[in-house]
Amino acid sequence: MTIDNGRQGGPRCIALVGPFASGKTTLLEAILARTGAVTRQGRVKDGNTVGDASPEARANAMSVEANTAETSYMGDSYTFIDCPGSIEFQYEAIPVLAGVDLAIVVAEADSKKVPALQLILRDLEARRVPHILFLNKIDRLSGSVRDVLLMLQSASKVPLVLRQLPMIRDGIVAGCIDLALERAHLYHEGAESEVVALPDAERADEIEARTAMLETIADFDDELLEKLLEDVRPGRTSSSTTLSRRCVKGKICPVFLGSAEHGNGISRLLKALRHEAPGIEQTRARLGLDDGRGTVVQVLKTLQTQRSGKLCVARLLSGTLADGATLRTDDGRETKVSGLFRLLGQDSSKRDTARAGDTVALGKVEAARTGDTLSSGGGVADLAPLPASNPMMAIAIAPREHKDDVRLSAALAKVLEEDPSLRLTHIAETGETVIEGLGEMHLRVVTERISNRYGVPLQVSQPRVAYRETIRKSTSVRGRHKKQSGGHGQFGDVVLTIGPVERGAGLGFTETITGGVVPRQYISSVETGVMEYFAAGGPLGFPVVDVAVTLTDGSYHAVDSSDMAFRQAAHVGMREGMPQCEPVLLEPVMDVVVHCPADATARINAILPRRRGHIVGSDARPGWDGWDDVRALVPASELQDLIIELRSATAGVGSFEQHFDHLAEVPARLAEEIAQRYGRQAA
Repeated sequence: MTIDNGRQGGPRCIALVGPFASGKTTLLEAILARTGAVTRQGRVKDGNTVGDASPEARANAMSVEANTAETSYMGDSYTFIDCPGSIEFQYEAIPVLAGVDLAIVVAEADSKKVPALQLILRDLEARRVPHILFLNKIDRLSGSVRDVLLMLQSASKVPLVLRQLPMIRDGIVAGCIDLALERAHLYHEGAESEVVALPDAERADEIEARTAMLETIADFDDELLEKLLEDVRPGRTSSSTTLSRRCVKGKICPVFLGSAEHGNGISRLLKALRHEAPGIEQTRARLGLDDGRGTVVQVLKTLQTQRSGKLCVARLLSGTLADGATLRTDDGRETKVSGLFRLLGQDSSKRDTARAGDTVALGKVEAARTGDTLSSGGGVADLAPLPASNPMMAIAIAPREHKDDVRLSAALAKVLEEDPSLRLTHIAETGETVIEGLGEMHLRVVTERISNRYGVPLQVSQPRVAYRETIRKSTSVRGRHKKQSGGHGQFGDVVLTIGPVERGAGLGFTETITGGVVPRQYISSVETGVMEYFAAGGPLGFPVVDVAVTLTDGSYHAVDSSDMAFRQAAHVGMREGMPQCEPVLLEPVMDVVVHCPADATARINAILPRRRGHIVGSDARPGWDGWDDVRALVPASELQDLIIELRSATAGVGSFEQHFDHLAEVPARLAEEIAQRYGRQAA
């Protein structure tokens, strides 16, 4: 229902996003305190906030997962979802943004955090999520707010429109002036601000700032532009409504001021949300959800809880929902809702029903996954499919005790369901279980969660690199297997020519047997023996590639020859012949593209050669102002902790993509070290 001043009715869902340590969790706490959801405002450093309440978040003093809290303000229902700011956990925000009405971008006047802010704003812009910016820690402001806005503008493609102007008293921000409503507000510690008369000293600045605000909006509003050209000064209601419309359409980003720690600017922010934030109708339109589809639910987050088991945090986009309802995925998977819950951080309480716009936790919807769109009738395609993650670091894990193998498998299944950005691989060649993630802290939190929540102590190591070996020259060798132990013996005799082939050609086996010296029925057994040797590892201990073997001669015994005897003869020949062929160790070389701010490109160009990388070139990153792409060929062994150094060199925002390019010979010194490490001697 649409009510006064264009305000949208119904429950709202708001995401809190922003760079690491910008104050999102503190802002959530301030909102919950102001709306009465908590009796007093907690502090992150005291470990008593509603958000960041998990053991992993507390142990690492940072947000490591999205936290949900429901509250109400002036009769309206709101759900706020606090998303992590670290780039290693920003994947958490992707499914959340699919179902929210608006995002509050929490930022501060820190130039070092502008690249991280740019990543966040680009994602919001690409997903067409309406957003406003809350300039936090305004009490620490030094210099002009307009200069700060100019600095932050470099991170945003849409204009940042200053909605409030700070009032300075004795060098301290004492309040703000609402440029749309033309009201002055005096801050009070931890309480609502006081409306005061607009000070004469600030009147000229207010007129100038308001005019700049209106002129920016007029670029996207013909009606307002016409008024300004006719010197008609828009009224308060008109200005506020116009701001809201342009924000919803993604044309501008209004900027509000405040200090979450001191509770300043919170009420003004909440009132702006109440009157100007889009509602569920506009969110449905943004997602392309047709009317009349019955009950439609978007899954924003999957949780594994100790008391309630699996919970899915979900936004009800249309219809109504009750406990016991049956929902279906697009591909026909059916799931039954076993409990509806409202969330306040780690705490949950039961509710009977939900209506369009509500954000609830659904109990034990086993068929549902993060990012799924569920509906009462089925057939609704996923409205916002999750993109594939881009892992940049890997660890090998194993339980400290073998008896925990089954428990580890169960824990991994739950962890992967909670965090779709993880990738799990079982490497048959090495027997390793490898988890890939978005960085060192990301993987640390995963291992802490497995150990703490599921009680499985882990051994963690670097995954083994997929080294291979090949040969430089050819040889011819006889392999004979002869064994007599009573009754039928074993006899197989082969002559093999072993030689290198072009890199990437693979393994080959041919035969040039004439005269039946090796009966036809045994030739396939010789090939099997050769291939078994290749797979088990050559003289250096690694699987063999790019070698061709030809069976040229041999002999047999009419009674004692068998398939097994010729397989063993092939093994003997390969084992004796391969060391004569100058075996060499090969390593996988990856095609790597590093994404970094342009001012860090020189540092990246210095880092990669130190890791035996060969820089192919660098260029401006397409569509990213102020960013570069650096491309290089880098051995896979040098990439295992590369992301740590990249993040250090790029203020925490660097990333890279990698794809296998080719196998290259390992330098002799390194080859010897690698062979010794894995228990074989280098050639």
